[in-house]
Amino acid sequence: MNWGIFEGLLSGVNKYSTAFGRIWLSLVFIFRVLVYLVTAERVWSDDHKDFDCNTKQPGCSNVCFDEFFPVSHVRLWALQLILVTCPSLLVVMHVAYREAREKKHREAVGEDGGRLYLNPGKKRGGLWWTYVCSLVFKAGVDAAFLYVFHSFYPRYTLPHVVKCHAAPCPNTVDCFISKPSEKNIFTLFMVVTAAICILLNLMELAYLVCKRCHEGLAARKARATAGGHRPDCPISSYKEDDLLSGDLIYLGSDSHPPLLPERPQDYVKKTML
Repeated sequence: MNWGIFEGLLSGVNKYSTAFGRIWLSLVFIFRVLVYLVTAERVWSDDHKDFDCNTKQPGCSNVCFDEFFPVSHVRLWALQLILVTCPSLLVVMHVAYREAREKKHREAVGEDGGRLYLNPGKKRGGLWWTYVCSLVFKAGVDAAFLYVFHSFYPRYTLPHVVKCHAAPCPNTVDCFISKPSEKNIFTLFMVVTAAICILLNLMELAYLVCKRCHEGLAARKARATAGGHRPDCPISSYKEDDLLSGDLIYLGSDSHPPLLPERPQDYVKKTML
């Protein structure tokens, strides 16, 4: 598999990520993908060939290997990395959709006809929800795979000797795993990095939610303060609306509308995309 394709696609996520997201992306490619490509595939390349059982019964070694290794570590890690990185591509696709929509809008109304998005990559409206859902999905995938690994291999470690009594083995036989200590080291390394990635996703999720709540409270406080000064005037602050929900669309020009316009509908239109 050419992991360079994923690296090229996900490199654009840095522009739309927080500091936690940039750390997560660096951790995934340096400590997970790179370790997987350079070492893990080589360590597990001989797991079936060097799995020996002290019997000459035909088929016994194959059955015992399948019983103890129902799914290869390498294939599980490959599937895990694919599922973990795919949600980030949805964020890039959402931003690309916004940019294409903005381009079509400018072609239709001209450069002086206003803008749909002040910043297509700004996490507001639907893009905020896409980013949040991607964080939840990534943390859930890593947690699910950690549970799967633990169910297949208790405590994430491999014993030096396993006992097998599955047919067609004539009796209980001892089977020996190739390089179990080395495999245990890399398994624990991948488990620890996955746990750190989960922690980073949860921290970024908490940061985004807290920031959004703080902005919403600040906007409501500013609205209440402005309402106390001018109770008879309709209040619409473009900054407050931007903090609370979506992006702003300036229909007439690129200049900001006044703080308290008499007819805010002539200046501002919100979108959730």
